[in-house]
Amino acid sequence: MGLGLRSLSKRERSWVLYDVGNSAYVMLAATLIPIYFSAIAEPGSSAVVAWGYATTVASLALALLMPFLGSLADLKGNKKKFLAGTIGTGAVSLAVMGVPGNAMVFLAIYVFSSVMLNASLVFYDAFLVDATEQDRYDEVSSQGYAWGYIGSCIPFIVCLVIVLFGSGFGIGQLDGIRISFVITAVWWLVFSVPVLRDVHQTHFKAREEHLFRHTLKGLVGTCKKIARDKRLLMYMLAFFFYIDGVHTIITMSTSYGTDLGIDSTQLVLALLVTQFVAFPSAIAYGRLAGRFGTKRMLLIAVFAYFCITLFAAFFLRSAAEFWVLAVCVGLFQGGIQALSRSEFGKLIPKENANEYYGFFDIFGKYATIMGTLLVSVFTQLTGSSSYGVLSVAVLFIVGFVLLWKMPEEDAR
Repeated sequence: MGLGLRSLSKRERSWVLYDVGNSAYVMLAATLIPIYFSAIAEPGSSAVVAWGYATTVASLALALLMPFLGSLADLKGNKKKFLAGTIGTGAVSLAVMGVPGNAMVFLAIYVFSSVMLNASLVFYDAFLVDATEQDRYDEVSSQGYAWGYIGSCIPFIVCLVIVLFGSGFGIGQLDGIRISFVITAVWWLVFSVPVLRDVHQTHFKAREEHLFRHTLKGLVGTCKKIARDKRLLMYMLAFFFYIDGVHTIITMSTSYGTDLGIDSTQLVLALLVTQFVAFPSAIAYGRLAGRFGTKRMLLIAVFAYFCITLFAAFFLRSAAEFWVLAVCVGLFQGGIQALSRSEFGKLIPKENANEYYGFFDIFGKYATIMGTLLVSVFTQLTGSSSYGVLSVAVLFIVGFVLLWKMPEEDAR
C-alpha cells in the first residue's frame, strides 16, 4: 500500500480529502478551543467538568438525531444534500464561535457546531461504500485518517503561529484563537469540495410516499436486523465501549493537562506531535490488518489504550510525561479509528449504509457519551481529575472482552 494519494482513484482521493478538511476542526477542538474556554470561563470554575458535560450534551443530541437523519439520507439523492448542509452550518457556526464573550454562550455555539461536524461524518463515513470497493475499505479508510492527521497540521500550525507570536503584530492570544476559528472553518469548507463534486451515491433505497412513517419503520427494522446478527451486534457493543474511551482521551486530554498545571504551549505542541506520529501509524495499521486480520489489530489497539489510560492516571504529572503520552496515543489512534470504520462497512448492507452508520456514529468518530460523563462525575466526587481519567479504563476492559468474544464468521 503506497503512502501517497497516487495509489487511490479519483473518487477515493476525493473522499479521503474530506478527512483532511474536517480533521482540522477536530484538532482545534482538542487543543485551542478548550484553552479558549478555560480563559473566558468564570474564575474558580472547573473547566474539566464544564467541558465534559458540554461534550456529553453534544453527543446525546447526535445520538437522538443521527439514526433518523441517516435513514432519510439513504434515499436516492439525499446523502450528498445532508453532507453539504451539515458542513455549511457547522463551518459557519465555527467561524462565529469567537464572537460571544460569555463562556456559556460560547459553549452553546460549540455544542451546535460539534453536532454538525459529527453529523457530517456520519454521511461522509457512509460514502465509503460509494467511493471504493469492499476489498479496499481498510486501505482507503486508513488513508483517510492518515492524511487527515497530517493535513490538519497545516492550518493548525498557521493558527499556532498567530496565537503564540501574534503579539508582535498587536494580536493577543485570545484574538489569535478567534482568528483560528475562521481559518479552520475556511479550511474545512475548501476540502469538502472534492467529495461533494466527485463522489456520488450509488447505493440507495427507493423513495417512499409516506416518508416519515417509512423512516421510522426502517429504523425499527434496522434495530431488529442488528439484534439478529450476533457478529454485528457484538461488534457494535464492543465499539460502543472502546471508541468512547478513545474519544474521551482525545477530547479531554488538553483540559486534563491544564488541570494538572502543564503549560498550554507544551500541551498544544505535544498534541501536534500526535498528528505526525499518527500519519504513518494509520497507514501501517491498514497494511497490518491485511496481513494479520482486522480484529486482531483492533484488540492490540484497545489493549494499548487501556495501558495509556493507566499511565495518564498514575504517572502523568509533567510536560515530559504528557509528550510520552502524546506519542503513544499517536501510535494507535489512527489505526483503531480507521479499522473500526472499515470493519463496520464490511458487515452492513450497502443500500442502508447511512442508516447503519447513523447508529455506528452515535458513538463513532469523536463523539463521546459515557467517557466524558465518567470523567466529570468522578472528578467531582473525588476532587481529583486523575481518578476521573482512571474511570475510563473500564470502557477499554469491556470493549476488549466483547471484541474478543465476537464470532469470527458472519452468522447472517
